[in-house]
Amino acid sequence: MFYKTIIALFLTATTACNNTGKLKLITDLPKQLNENSGIVTFNLKSAWFIEDSGNNDKIYKVNFDGKIVKTLEVKGVKNKDWEDLTKDDKGNVYIADTGNNENKRKDLVIYKIPNPEIEKGGKIDAEAIHFYYPEQEKFPPKKNHLFYDAEAIFYYNNFLYLITKNRSHPFNGEAFVYKIPSIAGNHKAQLIDTLNFCDDWNTCQITSADIAPDGSKLILLSYGKLFIITDFKDANFSKGKIESIDLESTNQLESVCFLNQSTLLLSDEKKGSTGRNMYSFKLK
Repeated sequence: MFYKTIIALFLTATTACNNTGKLKLITDLPKQLNENSGIVTFNLKSAWFIEDSGNNDKIYKVNFDGKIVKTLEVKGVKNKDWEDLTKDDKGNVYIADTGNNENKRKDLVIYKIPNPEIEKGGKIDAEAIHFYYPEQEKFPPKKNHLFYDAEAIFYYNNFLYLITKNRSHPFNGEAFVYKIPSIAGNHKAQLIDTLNFCDDWNTCQITSADIAPDGSKLILLSYGKLFIITDFKDANFSKGKIESIDLESTNQLESVCFLNQSTLLLSDEKKGSTGRNMYSFKLK
């Protein structure tokens, strides 16, 4: 009886430490991806990852057994704060170097690389899509206007879309939607919409996004929640139907992408004894 009690307490403690909630664990990720921050996939067997601020200028392909099967160095660029990945209908991948925690940056950029699946070498070329927020006048702005961090990007109808991560004090829950051309150059980001799902600082900051292969669903990830937007026209996302799903996970979820029309891939950072995993989640 004593040993059964000890085992039960151990299992309870382990579950509490690594609370994945409604997510289905696919695999642990390699140690090289402790601070993974973006995910994109081309097939049903693997996914590509990046890490965030100060880590390698590389993109990693990981299979569903948790093994790195390909690594590509992105030539001529620096990982200032890589935060998310997306791809277009031609297989090009976009790396969002858009992390801006203190809202001080004037060098925001998205790197466009060709399809990494067919790259034969160990390095890959990149085009730079520089941009700025015309609404930002001070670097940094006052604490109640810290609106210009962004950890979520997706490609839709020939354009790139950024969803900002609100760091303002007091927190009002607003997330801005910016539209940027998907071609190299220096662009003025166009503010096209404002989303406001909730006003809880801990669970309402947007950390990643993706749009379904058929363009019918926009998924936004926060710390523990998914926001699903459907029935929108063009890019008027705030006019669509919005559903919130509590994932019941306390891990630091950082990235999401569509595996197929009805299944998501998600990942989290290593935080203490938890995280650095890849998960799946089945939509209704």
